[in-house]
Amino acid sequence: MIASKSWTVLGTAMFLALSACGGGGGSSGGSAAGGTPTGGIVTVTPTVDPAAEARRLDGEAARLAKQATFGPTADTIARIRSLGVNGWLDEQFAASGSSYADIAAGEVRRDFCTSGDTICARAHFSRTPVAMRFYADAVMGQDQLRQRVALAIGEMVVASEAEVNSAAGIAALNQIFLTNAFGNYRDILAQVTMLGYMGDYLDMADSNKSAPSENYARELLQLFSMGPDQLNADGTPKLNSTGARMPNYTTDDIKGVAKALTGWTYARVGGAAITDGNARDYSKPMIPVTARYDATAKSFLGTSVGAGAAQDASVAAVVDAAFNNASTAPFVSKFLIAQLVTPNPTPAYVGRVAAVFANNGSGVRGDLKAVVRAILTDSEARAVPTATSGKLKEPILLMTSLARAIGFNTDGYVFTTRDTALGQPVMRAPSVFGFYPQDYPLPGSTTLRSPVSKLLNTSNALRWHNFIYDWTVSGDATRSEFALELRPAALDAEPAAMVELGDAGRRSRCDRGADRPSAFRQYAERRAKGCAQGRRDADYERRSHPPGPQARADDALCRSIQPAVPGRPLRGRRR
Repeated sequence: MIASKSWTVLGTAMFLALSACGGGGGSSGGSAAGGTPTGGIVTVTPTVDPAAEARRLDGEAARLAKQATFGPTADTIARIRSLGVNGWLDEQFAASGSSYADIAAGEVRRDFCTSGDTICARAHFSRTPVAMRFYADAVMGQDQLRQRVALAIGEMVVASEAEVNSAAGIAALNQIFLTNAFGNYRDILAQVTMLGYMGDYLDMADSNKSAPSENYARELLQLFSMGPDQLNADGTPKLNSTGARMPNYTTDDIKGVAKALTGWTYARVGGAAITDGNARDYSKPMIPVTARYDATAKSFLGTSVGAGAAQDASVAAVVDAAFNNASTAPFVSKFLIAQLVTPNPTPAYVGRVAAVFANNGSGVRGDLKAVVRAILTDSEARAVPTATSGKLKEPILLMTSLARAIGFNTDGYVFTTRDTALGQPVMRAPSVFGFYPQDYPLPGSTTLRSPVSKLLNTSNALRWHNFIYDWTVSGDATRSEFALELRPAALDAEPAAMVELGDAGRRSRCDRGADRPSAFRQYAERRAKGCAQGRRDADYERRSHPPGPQARADDALCRSIQPAVPGRPLRGRRR
């Protein structure tokens, strides 16, 4: 309710009567403010309930925060109200801070870790370091919109640890999304196409002219750019004279693209020979192998590449053909709308955003900053929710929004131990199609889509509810998955420092209780007391989930950290 309207019966009747007759009285029927009778007409000014208006404005700000951040917080809501929608978007477009560049720079040989060294393997050959960084930045970072858009792009342009387990490669891929979240979509397509990590995932690396791999060629067109069917500018499918959908590409187009993408292999760690399979560098662009490149003439998607064209020219022709296809603007725009706002936009909404993708107003195609602004400022995004608007919150956002509402400080590790069981381990999609199909129907509806509902089976529904219970009702200080560490005395001069535990291959936040408000110190003391007494819920956790080798290794490392102040150390154990 925006305001309470205290009309008198007579005033209401006169208002309706005058409306019906076109406003009545012209200029001679003026009136004074506050209900003063003028010209025989009484006008009553509606009174605004300040509390109701504040709730309305908070609700509008929270709705934007749900769409554009990893979860509303009181500070975010206040900031949006202070700056307004476009002012807050401008601030977010300028924000930075999140990065995977340091992890991407740490590629090592495949034989780097000694046999049985699970800590080393986790640090270099799993998603864990990158996923930890993702969750920590999602919960605590200031560049919330950049991260949300990067996540959305990463759920369309998919490569996964399920197939290629390189931490540096995963970091490099997601750095492309972060860097270009407000850049140009063509740059994303070009950089992803050449990245060694994607080259392994979809088999473009080492594709030879003698037998070109068609895998990346197909997914580039089907999933990363134009989609399988021709689309109108509003995202609706084009139909032929018989009412059937019209394909965007043919088998010959796929073959032509595959030929154009031959002749590339991985860069090698330390400049090793390209025959050294253990030295593959998944974090770098691929390098050419001229002898494997198909230099014959090629044609695809209405584009021709002449015989003898350079390898990079062939790749550029492929990227341009995909990027400039008429269906790419509505396909990408509709996907991003679904990830940020709703999987059920009207064709008009898609058309407005796609028009911005096609031309940002300055003749630039693919300007994602303009596209994101168009998505989030559109009337359908900012309107009061209806029965067909909004979307189901996916597990990643379920976790981060709860953590942000609570006020977590985190290194991200606890999220990586949870997301697989909840059905959405970030950066480990089960296939190139991601975690769920975009056309998955809303259960019980014949017209609405709800992609995330694909994850909401009976088991996952219980897991999601239990997760919320665990981190709220049961989320006291003795919970075994929470870890509170005291900082080493040597780092006392660096408040809230992120202490590198190099042997564990992860970081742990070590904070002195004295650095926190008294409520936090009391919380920490209750936690220590609970651990010492072996509270029943903690005992249950230990019986149900015995600590594995890695958890014991983490515990040993945490125990080696000396408290900054005398007294009982407040150590929580991650089991």
